[in-house]
Amino acid sequence: MANKERFEKVYSQGKVNVTEIWVDKETGVNYLYHVSGYSGGLTPLLDREGKPVITSVYPE
Repeated sequence: MANKERFEKVYSQGKVNVTEIWVDKETGVNYLYHVSGYSGGLTPLLDREGKPVITSVYPE
C-alpha cells in the first residue's frame, strides 16, 4: 500500500509560538494550526464572509 499523505503544510512561522497552514489534498480546505507551549488548536481557515478557504486540488 502506497503511503499517500492527505495533508500538506503550506505555511509555517515561529519557533515557540508556531502558526501553520495545512491543506487537505482531497478537499482543498485550508486549516489554521497554532501551538504555544503545551496547548494548541486547529480550525478551518475562513474568508471574510465566513466560508472556508479552498485551494485548488490537483490529482497526483
